Amino acid sequence: MTDPHLRARGSDDSAQHRDLTYPPLPEALRVPVYDNHTHLEIADGGENAIDYHEHLDRASSVGVRGVVQVGTDLATSRWSAEIAAREPRVLAAVAIHPNDTPELEAQGLLDEHLAGIDELAALPRVRAIGETGLDFFRTGPEGRDAQVRAFEAHIQIAKRHDLALQIHDRDAHDVVVETLLRVGAPERTVFHCFSGGPDLAQLCAERGWYMSFAGTVSFKNAASLREALKVAPRHLIMVETDAPYLTPTPYRGRPNAPYLIPLTLRSMAETIGTDPSMLAAQISSNTEAVYGAWDRDPVTVDE
Repeated sequence: MTDPHLRARGSDDSAQHRDLTYPPLPEALRVPVYDNHTHLEIADGGENAIDYHEHLDRASSVGVRGVVQVGTDLATSRWSAEIAAREPRVLAAVAIHPNDTPELEAQGLLDEHLAGIDELAALPRVRAIGETGLDFFRTGPEGRDAQVRAFEAHIQIAKRHDLALQIHDRDAHDVVVETLLRVGAPERTVFHCFSGGPDLAQLCAERGWYMSFAGTVSFKNAASLREALKVAPRHLIMVETDAPYLTPTPYRGRPNAPYLIPLTLRSMAETIGTDPSMLAAQISSNTEAVYGAWDRDPVTVDE
């Protein structure tokens, strides 16, 4: 990718001091699953950077049958929709990331960008609005109104097109939940990279909201997250990479990719005391219930 708009989000300034090579292929899953949330457009700075075709081929070789490629602005959302249109292993999610919304609001461009997301949402292989939500970690109080307004608009787009909603929720659990209850959550609502504890997991369970767990669930300091996983009903859980970020143990700090899903899934299975193949079958079923089938003929997106 060469488009300057397709930039890494949340990049680490210390990356130059880390091992930026991709980890080796893990043992393949016996029962395949999907990566619920990935960013294949983001090129890493490693010596062995690979394009999305290679990412998908590696994923297929270890039992990851498809991915949800997620946009974070209008440019990456368009790219995601275009790739999904020609690649059967990819479905797309489109949205404006909450951290971008205050600047767009200040420039008077937020409504225009939201309209662009609404147009993309009508495409057949766009199956989710995301990632949208609230981020009170990187955005201060002065930008929260714009985030909430954009989140509300994304919720309405998801409901208008009968799409799933992928939520980015960082240090904003209470306001995210309040907004969903006030505006009305879409039928299929997913907390991407679930970061809450058992209390939020119980609330999600009561509301029928899905919880997608990333490599963070395998981190030593994530005991509360593992407790949340134990609370979450198995029919409401999914797995994701959020690649190239949040690489699971034992490769934390190196670039993440969809082919590393087996590491996270096996960690999840160990946490809840079940067989990885049984968990993979459940998660695969859950993911298809949220997004529909992957194996339909791709269609052409107008240039």
